[in-house]
Formats: sequence, structure tokens, C-alpha cells
Amino acid sequence: MAGFDTLRRVAREIRSDIASARDRDPAARGVGSLEILINWGGVQAILAYRVAHALQEAGVPVAPMALSYASRAVTGVEIHPAAQIGEDFFIDHGSGVVIGETAEIGDRVTLYQGVTLGGTGFARGKRHPTIEDDVTIGSGAKLLGPVTVGHCAKVGANTVVIDDVPMDSTVVGNPGHPVRVEGRRVEGPDADWIHLPDPVADAIKGLAERIAALETRIAELDGKPTEGDVRELRPKQGPSSAGG
Repeated sequence: MAGFDTLRRVAREIRSDIASARDRDPAARGVGSLEILINWGGVQAILAYRVAHALQEAGVPVAPMALSYASRAVTGVEIHPAAQIGEDFFIDHGSGVVIGETAEIGDRVTLYQGVTLGGTGFARGKRHPTIEDDVTIGSGAKLLGPVTVGHCAKVGANTVVIDDVPMDSTVVGNPGHPVRVEGRRVEGPDADWIHLPDPVADAIKGLAERIAALETRIAELDGKPTEGDVRELRPKQGPSSAGG
């Protein structure tokens, strides 16, 4: 009976994963479920994980890791069978995604290619991220250690996350900095992976502008002509006075 319940749960999760691919990937809209299973590497990796995870829970030796290894070789996605992943999970493109053993992922989560949910050090126990419901993580992002990403948060492409991410916030940069908190835009557009602001770059730009203003002011106090003064002191070219 328990085995039948597990099979029914896995079948339900697979159906929801396929539906997620159709809903979140414009290329999959109008495409049949069989075609998605054949051509979408991210969906194939999730399917393999669902089966491997069920075998892991049943205490079957060797097979879960063997299936995970085979899936990685085919899809380029590595998901440890012991990871906890909710329903409606979608990996777009998939290649290079790594999900560690103690990672916990909620429902309706989306990952793009190159995302790492990794650990730090060699300590045992909880050492991988916890991703709550409705989170989106951009391509190339690295989430390291037992950090928690709150509900409805977004992680920008190539962001490195080493601290908890508040719910309803967007983080960018290395290390990640929040640019949207509790649904309120702090600065810049939300979820525009190309034009997300970089707080560190903005701070450096502000410092450079301030230094330039201070240098101009110091030159004025020293009595040295500034660039604008030099232009004003240059003789103006008038009409030729030859023969006068």
C-alpha cells in the first residue's frame, strides 16, 4: 500500500513538473507532454530525481545514486536523491545546475541554467540552501551554505548568496545585495535580469563623482585655475588686424 501511494505521489509530481515547463517556458506552450519529456533536459532531470528520491526514501541501496549519476551524464543537471523538492518545480535549459544533498526547495520554484545550491566546508548536517515557495533564481547564481531564500524572492543572474534573502526581495551582486524588499522597489527594475542594478558599482560611481567635485573645490581654494577657468582665460580669436 505504501509503495502504491509513493507511485501515485511521484506520478502527480511529474505531471505538475511538466505543467510547470509548459507554463513558464514560452517554447513549450502548445507542445505535448511527450515532446516535453523527450526534449526538455531540465524536465528529464527532475523526472530522474523524482524516481531516485522515491528509491532513496524506500531504502534501496546503490540505485538512487546510480540513477542520479546517469541523469547528470545525460542532462548536465546534478540533483542529489536526498534533496527535498516540492511540486511545480522547473529548471529552464538545465545544464550546469547542481542541487546538494541537504537542499530544501518549496513549491513553484524556478531555476535557470548554471545555478548551484551548494554547501560550504566539510561539516555534516544541514549545509545546503533552503528555498521557499515561488522563488526564481537567475542563471549562474551561486547559493552557498544553509541560507534561506524567502517566499517570492528573486535572485539575479550570477549573484552569490551567502546570507539569508528576505521574502519578496530581489538580490543582485557578489555578495548579493537586496534591491527590492517586501514588494517595494529599492532601486532599479524588478526581475529584469539584464538591467538589474548593481549597488556596489553605483556606490563606486558616486564616490568617483564626489572625488572629482572635491578636487575641483581644492583647486579653487589653492587659487589654481580649474579647467573652466583656463578656457575663459584663453585669448579670443578676433578678425585679422594685418596692415592696421
